[in-house]
Amino acid sequence: MLKPTDTGDPGHYHRVVDCQWGCPAHTNVPEYIRLIANGQYTESYLLNRKSNVFPGILGRTCDRPCEPVCRRVRLDGEPVAICRLKRVAADLRDDITGYLPDVPEAKNGKRIACVGAGPASLTVANDLMPLGYEVTIFEKLARPGGLMWTNIPEFRLPAKVLWEEIGYITDMGVDLRLDSPVKSLAALLEEGYDAVFIGSGAPKGKELDLPGRWDTESIHIGIDWLESVRFGHIDECGKRVLVIGVGNTAMDCCRTAQRLGAENVRVMARKTREHFKASPWELEDAIEEQVEILENHSPSAFLVEDGKLVGMKFDLVEWHADETGRLRSTKTGDVVIECDEVILAIGQDTAFPWIERDIGIDFNDWDMPVVDKTTFMTTRPGVFVGGDAAWGPENIIWAVEHGHQAAISLHAYCRGESLQDRPPYGMNLISRKMGLHEWSYSNDYDEAHRVKMRHVDLQERFRRLDIEVEEGYDIQQTLTEVERCVNCDIQTHFEAKLCIECDACIDICPLDCLTITANGTQEEVDARLTAPRLNPDEPFYVSEDLPQTGRIMVKDEDLCIHCGLCAERCPTAAWDMRQSDLLTPYAGLAAGELHAGMSLVAMAGGAP
Repeated sequence: MLKPTDTGDPGHYHRVVDCQWGCPAHTNVPEYIRLIANGQYTESYLLNRKSNVFPGILGRTCDRPCEPVCRRVRLDGEPVAICRLKRVAADLRDDITGYLPDVPEAKNGKRIACVGAGPASLTVANDLMPLGYEVTIFEKLARPGGLMWTNIPEFRLPAKVLWEEIGYITDMGVDLRLDSPVKSLAALLEEGYDAVFIGSGAPKGKELDLPGRWDTESIHIGIDWLESVRFGHIDECGKRVLVIGVGNTAMDCCRTAQRLGAENVRVMARKTREHFKASPWELEDAIEEQVEILENHSPSAFLVEDGKLVGMKFDLVEWHADETGRLRSTKTGDVVIECDEVILAIGQDTAFPWIERDIGIDFNDWDMPVVDKTTFMTTRPGVFVGGDAAWGPENIIWAVEHGHQAAISLHAYCRGESLQDRPPYGMNLISRKMGLHEWSYSNDYDEAHRVKMRHVDLQERFRRLDIEVEEGYDIQQTLTEVERCVNCDIQTHFEAKLCIECDACIDICPLDCLTITANGTQEEVDARLTAPRLNPDEPFYVSEDLPQTGRIMVKDEDLCIHCGLCAERCPTAAWDMRQSDLLTPYAGLAAGELHAGMSLVAMAGGAP
């Protein structure tokens, strides 16, 4: 027999909000979209910043784990432009400095050292400074930001946006030590810090050690080459450029090469497009800029004559799955492609030559520190790792969430508390009823297609490296796109004791996601559903026994579009439309609490 669903558990309704569930930092996507729809850009930005810390940066560069799981994909194949709407709030907001948390002048006596000034370390500082910690960040480069600064070109992420959002954190009083590489963790530990956080990223680009690799200076590692462009050490490149690899770094490299004077840029892929690691929108932008992508070309040699790179030799391959499902290649021929310069963008690795191997930190077979995935602590108490440094390259939003979780652990460690006992999430569940049959949200399903992004003219964008290609949505585009959201956090909340089993809700449901049936096993109930259950992994609601017949109300959350028609039709108010608000704990803050100095009204989504 199926047990009733515990809707008081924050996890159930959280899972129903697919975008928020898919976001590593659990950003409240539907609410910030509604705030944008109301023209409350500052409030939307603050709601974003509470969880993802860098709304303007991520509104341009996020890998968008929220969008593939968006319920809209299941309806018309196109997710809501969640990331681009985040940028709208960031671009149109007012000054938010008055809403940032107070940082106490009297410190708590605890000192934290962070290695690397990337997004993970900056998030740790963001969370701990308002609690009175003294946070020192050691950065080997001349400016903070990590790969956000060195590897994301300005035509994707303007410097003004980057420095402004980093400044909100460093201006809290962080002891930011630039041009200060940590050369010995043992020496750093001797400086008396109460704990150390390692957020040094994955700064080492992977090599391609083929014949000819070391016979010329015209072959570059992608992340190092982008860094040299950012520093101004490289301001031109060859006319014929090959980029090896098809990840997001490769897309940044090929597009940058065009802006440095390359006339023919080709991206070389070992496999076919469905296996590319680059985000679809990054691929689209590169193809729009007339970058050619050649599939099934496996590098075999660099061709060098008298120290000058003249081309590359590739094996032409076809791929097939073996008996285990693993892809295997078959060579069908080879080809030589002429070029003047090659940029290798085939992946990144962590690098820890500065961590001694005899100080109590265990390393695994991949020469990475062993890190607890819950607490982010290494095998040496008081040393924590997060971001790309923990388990290899991910993306900025993952680094932010690592920073939040590591900050919780750092705070607990410094207070002598258990690191394993994580603070619980909470939930607010509030009715959105305005009248007998009216709700305080837009519940009409809008059939509009996803709004296309406006881009700078193709010729204009190549004039300088700092011309941002995406222009952002205008107001009309924004108003169209926000209406595509189906408000997954406005839940169809059911009270079994009020149901009279009149079937009005079942009759009116446009997706047939409701069924009243006898209880039984999951298989038995599934067989009696009004509409077939297509995604068994999605949440499934089961009511308590109904008072009239003892049957149960079940609901396939995967099908529901939160239109509210069931609640409008219900004569006894057994159905209600309630907004579920996941309350996330942070370092020193229980679920739903805020730092001193922050506006409770603004952070809750109301008018400041």
